[in-house]
Amino acid sequence: MAEPFPGPVLDILEAAGDRTVFEHADEEVSGARLLGMVRRAVNGLRQHGVGPGDGVAMLLGVSPGAFAAIIAAHVVGARVVGLRPGLTGPQREHLLRDAGVWITDRPDGLGTRETGTGTETEAGTGAGARTGTVLVLDGLLSAEDDGVRPRVLARPEDVARLLHTSGSTGVPKACAQTYAAMTAGWAHRPDAWPPAVRQLAGRLDRFLVFGTLASQVMMEYGLLALTAGGTLVTADPPAFPDALVRHRATASVVTVARLTKLVADQRESPVDLGGLRALMVSGSPLEPGRLREAVETLGPVVFHGYGQTETGMISMAAPGEPPGSLGVPPVGLEIRDASGRPVRHGTEGELFVRTPAQCSGYWREPALTAEVFSDGWVRTRDLGRLDASGRLWLTGRARDVIIVDANVYYAGPVERLLAVHPSVAEAYVVAVPDDSTGEAVHAFVVPSAGRTPDLGELRALVAADLGEACAPTRLTLIGEVPLTAAGKPDKRRLAAGG
Repeated sequence: MAEPFPGPVLDILEAAGDRTVFEHADEEVSGARLLGMVRRAVNGLRQHGVGPGDGVAMLLGVSPGAFAAIIAAHVVGARVVGLRPGLTGPQREHLLRDAGVWITDRPDGLGTRETGTGTETEAGTGAGARTGTVLVLDGLLSAEDDGVRPRVLARPEDVARLLHTSGSTGVPKACAQTYAAMTAGWAHRPDAWPPAVRQLAGRLDRFLVFGTLASQVMMEYGLLALTAGGTLVTADPPAFPDALVRHRATASVVTVARLTKLVADQRESPVDLGGLRALMVSGSPLEPGRLREAVETLGPVVFHGYGQTETGMISMAAPGEPPGSLGVPPVGLEIRDASGRPVRHGTEGELFVRTPAQCSGYWREPALTAEVFSDGWVRTRDLGRLDASGRLWLTGRARDVIIVDANVYYAGPVERLLAVHPSVAEAYVVAVPDDSTGEAVHAFVVPSAGRTPDLGELRALVAADLGEACAPTRLTLIGEVPLTAAGKPDKRRLAAGG
């Protein structure tokens, strides 16, 4: 039986040997050295009693040490929880509730004490927060390196990681991915690469990483780059295009908003991006016009991926695909009508998919799991069609969401929160294009009698409860909401008129 994940990652680092696999803060790290860091982190975690099934939260950036800590947590069979920047206090507390150990490279404000195996602290996230053991990354990596390949303790049926959605319903939903699913993932398995991914892999010589390696997208493309023989190059903050030039990057991941800004910057003050070979756009739809502008300015470097937290990658369009197409999906995919029956090619319907590495459900959310995961299929709640060549085209959303900086936010919680303000009688929100964030929240409000809603007050109300990304950037006052023929609020008319 093949060794489960992250065994293949250990093989990749071992095979890399003296080859540089990471460039960070002007330092080159070889595969052998990074593997040694993994061994140290594994031994440090074991000294703290971390093993299969234990929850370990990662508050980490994109350093080699962060990579080593994440892989080490998987080696010991832990349930890894990654925290992204920008979470509210309640959201962070929600994510940390099932993690007994937190690993951080940002210990600011935490009271620490020295122990025999590194720096440790006890800390909470606020009033009523559960206390956990916090391990500072440098301390963890000071454990002994015994030079012995660590034995992977991961059990296939155990949850390997919790991948959180954006938290637009108030708190993030945790998608549970098992070790069996991670082992079946495509990034570290060249034999499983579909044509578009294989083409992409050949362009990842110097892959620029930023933010956090606890990110699902950043880690998986990072693993793809390492598997393809590339080097991970860190940039934080990732100021484009300067970071691409300074680090001689051949590839990186971008949101639609970042791509739009990069194109605008290149048109206004061009720099030499001759070494750039791939930009992976993910998180939100890329309009055909935006793609044409990018190709005209940057050349044939745009790969447009489509996937979800619940499924991982579903499809990818390589350069040269018709604008708007997402390529031919390499996974199981059905387009179904409202009654759940598959439809013919060319007919619009809701997308249901099955991928090798899809999650098994939502952590401790059986009712919600039953709505989305059924008989091995995942309901995407996105609308689309397959053309005669099998290419996928998205046509809309079956769910009412706004995608801000590649994160999905539901309209309902924002509307309900706005409606509690004394100046608001009714509230409706829609997505509007935004050059900075891809999409933004536009609120249409029916005022209460004798009151005039203020955008600043409404923004503050939403930001405090749901986060800044959910706060409306535009406000339109309306006398009444337009209705569809079925008597429901017609948001398409709102958006078209706004």
